[in-house]
Amino acid sequence: MIIRYALFEGKVHEGRESDFRAYVEEKLVPLWRQFPGAEDVQVYFGVERDDGAPEYALMMAIRYPDLEQVAKALQSDVRFESRDVTQGLMTMFTGRIHHHVLDGKQYSPA
Repeated sequence: MIIRYALFEGKVHEGRESDFRAYVEEKLVPLWRQFPGAEDVQVYFGVERDDGAPEYALMMAIRYPDLEQVAKALQSDVRFESRDVTQGLMTMFTGRIHHHVLDGKQYSPA
């Protein structure tokens, strides 16, 4: 299983938290769900963190069956559209976005 994470490292502007969340859920999630090959889209908003840990306003993960599907998604029109729409999110957020691709397995509790 391949998961590509988008990590929004930084802070949502004071008083814009609900606007930030609504923007993600209403404008970005529908686009992310259209990425070719996507099997699952997960979106998490920062709530708490350890002392000294970096702040993440948002983490988004898309699961793909393999790296070939990731490559197709990254070249898709909807991905480029989502990048443009993300610029509107940046008016409510100070920080940086970085991406990570990981290979792994999912386990159920014993």
